Amino acid sequence: MRVFERLISSFRKMPGVGPKQAERFALYVARAPEGEISELLEAVEEIRNAVKPCPKCFSYSDGGLCDICSDNQRIQNIICVVENVQDLEAIEKTGFYKGLYHVLGGVISPAQGLGETSIRLKELIKRTEELKVNEIIVAVNPSAEGETTAAYIKTLLEKKVEKISRIAFGVPLGGDINYLDELTLTHALQGRRKI
Repeated sequence: MRVFERLISSFRKMPGVGPKQAERFALYVARAPEGEISELLEAVEEIRNAVKPCPKCFSYSDGGLCDICSDNQRIQNIICVVENVQDLEAIEKTGFYKGLYHVLGGVISPAQGLGETSIRLKELIKRTEELKVNEIIVAVNPSAEGETTAAYIKTLLEKKVEKISRIAFGVPLGGDINYLDELTLTHALQGRRKI
């Protein structure tokens, strides 16, 4: 049925949803009680209407500043720069980092036509100056584009910020060294620390 295929196709556009899972979702929607489907549709509509980017860090907010930017207990002079909100959430789940964030909305990628004006670098510079930031932690992915973005951020801010650091990369806890690729081992050796 065409309508069923259209729904499966819509579910397939979601990150991490494969063909079988999309089909299961579509079957669920077709068989679920009316009340459950109405609740799902209302929740989707509500999130689309209520959730907007935070005007300071560009994470998600349901009105005004996000919970992190509005929390006076956060360290106000450290900003962790991430590619997207998912990366911010991953760092928050650790419970370790207590500073602020800045979501770039991507990385510099000439191959994809994304230059420095395609991500939120101007806003980062402005926040850095307004907050008198002491440290920028660059937490973008260790790809060629991520490294280019990290280098560009360093160039932009090295005269404005006392410390610019990059998150460490290397051997995961519980990992076997003999199974790691050369690039991961190189980063691990470069990022070694005193014990």
